[in-house]
Amino acid sequence: MFLLDSMIKLRSKLLKCRFAIINSTSKSYHTRRTPPRRPASEPPPRPSRLLQRNPIPFIDDLKQTHDPQHLLSLFHDYRKMGFNHYYPSYSSLIYKLAKSRNFEAVDTLLACLKTYNVHCRETLFIGLIEHYGKCGLVEKAIHLFREMKESFNCVRSIQSFNTLLNVLVENGRHCEAYDMFKGSWKLGFRPNSVSFNIMIKMYLEKGEHERARQVFDEMLEREVEPTVVTYNSQIGFLCKRGEFEKGKSLFEDMVRKGTKPNEVTYALLMEGLCFLGRYKDAKKLMFDMEYRGCKPKVVNYGVLVSDLGKRGKIEEAKSLLVEMKKRHIKPDAAIYNMLISYFCREDRAAEAYRVLVEMQIAGCKPNATTYRMVVDGFCKAGEFEEGLKVFNAMLMSGHFPRTETLRSLVMGLFDCGKVDDAYFILEEMAKRKKMFDFESWEAIVKDSCTCDKAFNNHITEIVSSN
Repeated sequence: MFLLDSMIKLRSKLLKCRFAIINSTSKSYHTRRTPPRRPASEPPPRPSRLLQRNPIPFIDDLKQTHDPQHLLSLFHDYRKMGFNHYYPSYSSLIYKLAKSRNFEAVDTLLACLKTYNVHCRETLFIGLIEHYGKCGLVEKAIHLFREMKESFNCVRSIQSFNTLLNVLVENGRHCEAYDMFKGSWKLGFRPNSVSFNIMIKMYLEKGEHERARQVFDEMLEREVEPTVVTYNSQIGFLCKRGEFEKGKSLFEDMVRKGTKPNEVTYALLMEGLCFLGRYKDAKKLMFDMEYRGCKPKVVNYGVLVSDLGKRGKIEEAKSLLVEMKKRHIKPDAAIYNMLISYFCREDRAAEAYRVLVEMQIAGCKPNATTYRMVVDGFCKAGEFEEGLKVFNAMLMSGHFPRTETLRSLVMGLFDCGKVDDAYFILEEMAKRKKMFDFESWEAIVKDSCTCDKAFNNHITEIVSSN
């Protein structure tokens, strides 16, 4: 207890010293000085944005605090030392708390904003509504949208309206989204292209193309200019259903009305052609798009690689990577993952691993999916030691496999007699509080019975700790 009190006092003293130093430097910065003379022809220098704003010690410390439990205590510590929190402090802390899903603490800070009558920008509430939506807290998002005007005296714009509308659609609250969209005029908003795009997306996700088309027609009637997103969502829907000609007709209408297609537009048309087995036409379209003023991007090559992989033409798919490099188009993780997936599917784990190495050499960072597929590929091929090497590389990159992958690897290492390696994986799982289900543990314990007694004791320790 004495040690804990000493640590708290030391931290408080350090914060006070830091606060005092920054205050003293900010005061000295505002000291009046006589500027040096310069020639009349020389324009006055523009002040740096960094010099115009004094650093805020609380925000600096907040950026370095990674433990969500300490965020709110840091806020209160500064207040006890006499530091006055203004909007930048509140907004920075609220964003960080929302990101860590500590919404109880967010509610506490929102109450503080009301109590101290802190003027807030709309961007703060837009960010919070988005976070609520991602976590399925739709009622809190609706309540905050209402409170923006009533309790925080913050002017709501079409941006916050669209944010809530999208949250309703993303969470399947379609009837409420429809009512909100139709009642937009009563709320004082004039729907823009983003509002209409959200509604079109909603109907297309439900498979109701006619309703989506009605929203599109209403958009034109109200003289709201359609965007490339408006057209892309409908073209994509039609092409995925095999209705390429209808998608192409909409594409031509789009061009005729002056909306310029982008690489995604062409990728959607290419997908439609591939869906109909017209790979050559899809590839030709990719080259034709350049003549129309739109350069091919990774997404266009991704359509071709995906189609070739599905048809087992992996070598031809790999040749597209060479073509991309010649055209100075850098493949992304999605492209490499497609190739790795197809190699693993055909029990060619060693070649999948080579693609992983090529990917790293090319400067493309593998993601968790990349590593998982290669580990699974080696496990499927019975090459568990190779899988362990990739597992170690995965740990070094900050990723961790799913329990299904871990079970295959651990069981395989047992069968190979690599007891220490299997135990190493179980230890890493214990550190991260990852657990197998009962069936998996039962299988592992059965295998461990054939191993030495020391290892059997280790298994017992891990099982009891979980």
